[in-house]
Amino acid sequence: MIRVGIFGATGYTGVELIRILSKHEKVEIKYLSSQSYNTKAISDVYSSLIGFCDKELEELSLEKAMSECDVIFTALPSGHASKIAREAVKKGVKVIDLGADFRFDDYSVYKEWYGGDYKNYEGIKRVYGLPEVYREKIKEAEVVGNPGCYPTSVILGLMPLLKNGIIEGNVIVDSKSGVSGAGHNPSHNNMYAECNENIKAYNVAKHRHIPEMEQELSKVFGEKVSVVFTPHLAPMTRGILSTMYCKLKKDMDVNTVYNVYTDFYKNEYFVKVLQPGDYPATKNVYGSNFCHIGFEVDKHTNTLIVMSAIDNLVKGASGQAVQNMNIMFGIDENTGLDIVPIYP
Repeated sequence: MIRVGIFGATGYTGVELIRILSKHEKVEIKYLSSQSYNTKAISDVYSSLIGFCDKELEELSLEKAMSECDVIFTALPSGHASKIAREAVKKGVKVIDLGADFRFDDYSVYKEWYGGDYKNYEGIKRVYGLPEVYREKIKEAEVVGNPGCYPTSVILGLMPLLKNGIIEGNVIVDSKSGVSGAGHNPSHNNMYAECNENIKAYNVAKHRHIPEMEQELSKVFGEKVSVVFTPHLAPMTRGILSTMYCKLKKDMDVNTVYNVYTDFYKNEYFVKVLQPGDYPATKNVYGSNFCHIGFEVDKHTNTLIVMSAIDNLVKGASGQAVQNMNIMFGIDENTGLDIVPIYP
C-alpha cells in the first residue's frame, strides 16, 4: 500500500484528494494536517466523508509525516511546499505540490508572479506534472509540481496544434471557472450574493497562470508562444470551460483538425476528443478526471476555435495529482480515477 499524507487537508483540493484516495485500492491515508481544524476528525468537518475517512486532523509536523508516509501531497499556499520538499526528498519521501512552487523552470519567473524567496530552487529535482507531456519523467520524479487548473485546460487544448505547427504562436484564451477555484476561505468576491446570477472577469492580462501557460506551450511549439488570457468567475461550483482563438497557418476543415487531435491523444484515457459539431460542457466532466476537447473552424477569418472542459478540482487539481502519484509508484494510471462524470 502507498502511505499518503496531505498537508492542507481541509481546503477544497485537500478534501477532494481525500474523496478520491479514500476509494483508491492501493492507498492508505496515514496523515492529515489542518491549521484550522486540528484534533477534529475530517468527517466532522466534511460530513460527506463519514464512513469513508474519519481520520483525525493534526498540526503540521513534517517529521511525523515523513516517518509515516511514502508520498506527501501539499495543498498549501505558495512558498510552503519548497521547504517541505527539500526535507522530504532527503528522507526518500515523494512530494506532489498542488501549489505553484515547482511549476516553473526559471525561479525569477516564479518570484516575479508569486513573490517569496527560497534558496536552491534549481537544486530540487522537479517535474511539471502534466502526464500527457511528461509521463516518462514523472515516473522518476522526486517532486512533482501539479499544473494549475486553467493551464491544464489550455495546454491540453492547444498542444496538438502547436506540436504539429498548425497555428501561429499568438493565442487568445477566454476561460470561465466555477467559484470553488477561488478557494475555501471566504471573501467578498466569492460570496453567494456576488456570484449568483453574475459572471465577471478578473485579473485580466495579469493572471498568475499566464507565465505557466506560456512556458509549457513554448516548449511544445519550439519557439515563444504569447497568450492573451481573460479568466471569468461563473455562477457554478465546479468546472472550467476554456475557449481558445488561434490563427491557422493554412486552410483546414474540422475533419482534418479532428484527425490531428484523435491521433495525438489516441493513447490518453483522460482526454476525450469530441466529434465535429459537438462542443464541450462543464457538466459533462463534473466530478471526473476527464478533459473534453471540441473545436470549430471560422473560415471567414481563418481562425480555429478550440474549446476544452475540465473539473477544476479533479483534472485541474486533485485528480491530476493522484494520476501523477499513480505514475510515480508504477501502478495503473487510472486507479482510483476511473469515475463516471456526474450528470446532470
